[in-house]
Amino acid sequence: MTEIIEYTAQYHPSFKQLNLQWLEQYHLLETHDVEVLDEPEKYILAGGGLIYLALENGQVVGSAALIHMGGGEFELAKMAVAPAYRGRGISRALMDKCLSQAGTLQAKKVILYSNSQLKAAIALYEKYGFKHVPVIDSPFVTADVKMELSL
Repeated sequence: MTEIIEYTAQYHPSFKQLNLQWLEQYHLLETHDVEVLDEPEKYILAGGGLIYLALENGQVVGSAALIHMGGGEFELAKMAVAPAYRGRGISRALMDKCLSQAGTLQAKKVILYSNSQLKAAIALYEKYGFKHVPVIDSPFVTADVKMELSL
């Protein structure tokens, strides 16, 4: 059974490796990703963000983060599910947790940046009501998709 927990430092190596795996697979790894994955406490948690992890038998098999952008806006980031665990509803469980928490934090909007290669992820975001918007001021060179969800 999959359990969704809040990130703690003991899971840092697994969180980092899980995200590096998919970023490298799709040739999307950038300096900004490396900074965030090296120091999630600094780049995500210290600013009022959160990281959720999906565990199965104590092993990290998925992740998703909410980065506080200010002004009632959060960025959904570092969403990943290990290949062997895809198709089991883990991404939906992580998305439900993130959006529920965004509501609790009185977020007005959740944004995300992605890449058009990630068709399954984009389809998931669309199912949750995220709308495509122009990609402006992206922190990622490879982001050719920006989506947002008004809450």
